Amino acid sequence: MSLIPKDMTPVYKATIAKGTSGQRWQRPVYVDYLPPCNNTCLAGENIQAWLGLAQAGRYEEAWRKYMEENPLPGTHGRACYHPCESACNRKYLDQPVSIHSLDRFLGDLAIREGWKVQAGRPTGKRVLVVGAGPGGLSCAYHLRRMGHDVEIRDAGAAPGGMMRYGIPSYRLPRDGLTQEIDRILMMGVKVTCNYRVNDVLAEKEAGGFEAVFLAIGAQVANHLDIPVMDGDRMIHALTLLEQVEMGHAPKLGRVVGIVGGGNTAVDAARVARRLGVEEAVMIYRSDRQHMKAHPSEAMEAFAEGVKIKWMSTVKQFGNDEITVEEMQLLPDGSGSIGTGKYERLKADSLVLAVGEHADLEFLKTLPGIRIGRGDVVEVDQQMGIGQLGIFAGGDMIGGARTMTAAVGHGKKAARSIDAWLRGEVFVKPKKHAVVEFSTLNLPVFLDAERRRQGEIPVETRQGFEEVVAGLSESEARYEASRCLSCGNCFECDNCYASCPEQAIIKLGRGHFYRYDYDLCTGCAVCYEQCPCNAIEMQPESADAMVAGSPKTPTKFKVRS
Repeated sequence: MSLIPKDMTPVYKATIAKGTSGQRWQRPVYVDYLPPCNNTCLAGENIQAWLGLAQAGRYEEAWRKYMEENPLPGTHGRACYHPCESACNRKYLDQPVSIHSLDRFLGDLAIREGWKVQAGRPTGKRVLVVGAGPGGLSCAYHLRRMGHDVEIRDAGAAPGGMMRYGIPSYRLPRDGLTQEIDRILMMGVKVTCNYRVNDVLAEKEAGGFEAVFLAIGAQVANHLDIPVMDGDRMIHALTLLEQVEMGHAPKLGRVVGIVGGGNTAVDAARVARRLGVEEAVMIYRSDRQHMKAHPSEAMEAFAEGVKIKWMSTVKQFGNDEITVEEMQLLPDGSGSIGTGKYERLKADSLVLAVGEHADLEFLKTLPGIRIGRGDVVEVDQQMGIGQLGIFAGGDMIGGARTMTAAVGHGKKAARSIDAWLRGEVFVKPKKHAVVEFSTLNLPVFLDAERRRQGEIPVETRQGFEEVVAGLSESEARYEASRCLSCGNCFECDNCYASCPEQAIIKLGRGHFYRYDYDLCTGCAVCYEQCPCNAIEMQPESADAMVAGSPKTPTKFKVRS
């Protein structure tokens, strides 16, 4: 038996290491981060919050949480290009959460169940909204929730703007759109259609309105200088889409050329196919990598038989043919230029889909208004246009010209108008930092295959019937459960179960937890166990630091 004493130094050092002694050098705190889906939503939805309610089967609560930010869930579930999914952290595990299909599920369920939103307590204030598109409807909806009286005036035959006249019904069926618009009107919003506002100030004064929101959209097609032998056979894409909606579809012939590579061009090509055109050929001046149309929409078009001629531009149209010039990309990637090489293609008609702009002529005499390049109205941080009490949003102010962006503008303008009516200035709350996938701790999460919405097979599609089916209730609940709750506690109890000192107190479902810092040693086990990065370790104050420890640690604990 050896009489040499055992070295106890390692044991002693372990007992005085940070987090094991009688004094704490760091403490855990519960924090909130901004999930990337919320951060990229142009309508400003609290996606993570309503997903959490949906995964618990509390669908009406989820819908009402959704409706706090966006009054058109069913519409967005079908026609939004869902950038939230492109940002979803789940994509690094397997596939992003199918958020847009859950928008649709909640929107359709609300229509079936007849759920309604009540107007706020009346304020006696009156607001005029010019334009019944997504921006105008959104603004009117939020103003009614705040209790203000709202009247909408729109030049179209029915409310909806480009949702009705610019998005084909196979993507956005009109029954659901109409019912979501009617729900806004039933809150007390008045709408007058076939009414064009030509003098904003006169309209404001005559109606006794304290404020005006302008949301007229970008309804004028851009012009493309193409020599044409027969102008009757050339049509703008917006005109085509509107005529189809009105039941006056033009005769396009057997072969149609569509100039452009954006979403409107894709829609026009798919509509042409549904009108009986044998060949719909998109003519685009760039390559696939630079195509502006949403990839899924472009793939759908190609699957339906739409063709595309890349790196080409139309130089002349006439005599049943198109003259196109071959293009080449500039070295810096800023665009393309002609090569002087020409080709002739057969075509009975030509559709132009090269962008749109707003008709701002009626505003150019308005004092204080600023109109920038591209015929867009310049607005300040409050969505004001420089004229007291007049605000603007949607496509007419530029930026991301999408339905979802316009809805976000309408909400922001409503908050600014509400504050202005009360003699205040709306200040947008500061955002939390966005949580990144690398900060999550997901050792127990397994692959969970995304639930996909059913689609009508291409070969059986007829007319303008909707081509995508929704999720069932069980599929929707499963899909909602795939959310990782990035950056925010979802009460998984990992921290509670892992704390060796029992320093975490449960406050009841929905109330989360709190720390008993008299028991906490700052060991960071809870931090290491938190899957969604809702706990951070912060340094203890200087007077509470262990003697000999650095007063300001050089960095916080970072998960490997």
